[in-house]
Amino acid sequence: MRINGSNYRSIALSPNGWSVQIIDQRKLPWSLEIVELRSAAMALQAIKEMWTRGAPLIGATAAYGLCLALREDPSDASLQRHLQMLLEARPTAVNLRWALGKVRDAAQSHQGQQRIEAAYACAAAICEDDVKNNRAIGGHGLKLIEAFARRDGVVNVLTHCNAGSLATVDCGTALAPVYRAHEAGIAVHVWVDETRPRNQGALLTAYELAQEGIAHTVIADNAGGLLMQQGKVDLCLVGADRVARNGDVCNKIGTYLKALAARDNAVPFYVALPYATFDASLASGAEIVIEERAADEVTSLQGQTSNGDLLTVKLTDSDAANPAFDITPARLVSAYVTERGVEAMLDAGL
Repeated sequence: MRINGSNYRSIALSPNGWSVQIIDQRKLPWSLEIVELRSAAMALQAIKEMWTRGAPLIGATAAYGLCLALREDPSDASLQRHLQMLLEARPTAVNLRWALGKVRDAAQSHQGQQRIEAAYACAAAICEDDVKNNRAIGGHGLKLIEAFARRDGVVNVLTHCNAGSLATVDCGTALAPVYRAHEAGIAVHVWVDETRPRNQGALLTAYELAQEGIAHTVIADNAGGLLMQQGKVDLCLVGADRVARNGDVCNKIGTYLKALAARDNAVPFYVALPYATFDASLASGAEIVIEERAADEVTSLQGQTSNGDLLTVKLTDSDAANPAFDITPARLVSAYVTERGVEAMLDAGL
């Protein structure tokens, strides 16, 4: 991704070759700060407290977290203890479990320094595969956008939460086709849901699009239905944190309502994801554990004052519920955009 004209990845090895650098997403868009993860405990904290987030990126961060643990202690006991610790960081995104399993499988047949090297090599491969797969998602999704460009000129895409480069190692999932369309010279405009309560759309998606010079407008989460009624949305394009075997999609809270509005207004609703986000072990979305986050994410709000200070203000003294995700039934999904193509249904045999 480009930030202030320079290329960045959301996660990368430090120049020392063993610690890991991530973008502290809590500080965006107000400041760009790089955090160096030097232990598994720091990786755990970064995931739980959402210094870093997005299903593919959570997986990559956890993978390197296990590497950092093995660098300190490559024993079997350390491998199992830290694997379990990182597995419990966040319950919903399947990429975390998938990535930790890959590193475990790569490391457990080795001992000592060879185990450490095998773990780091696996984590690096996970990151490179993520970038490659997301570029492929972008190419396949580009064809969907091109079809609308031929008809209407400007293509209006509605997206929810952040499924761009900041949710992945690079390129993004749902935003990858948008970036490819922009590169191809297609006039594309993105309606960006603010995505309460943490405002990943207003803070992160809008930031990415602005850095890339892509036309976009931030909207209140409840505005999407009206825009669809008015014919101002050509297609919806969202990411996913987990997709069950029957095609049910778990994504950021509010996605389900967008899918309902899209169906009611005959607007195509596409879900972009790498196959690592597909969980064939679960029959349906009803089996997915929905993370309940702290109430203060709902009852308070952070923003920047006119003099540049960041300030947190309280919105209510009432109790609040904060489910982080919801389930969009497969019947509301027009198609899934993966690294393998645009698919009506994912392959449950994988």
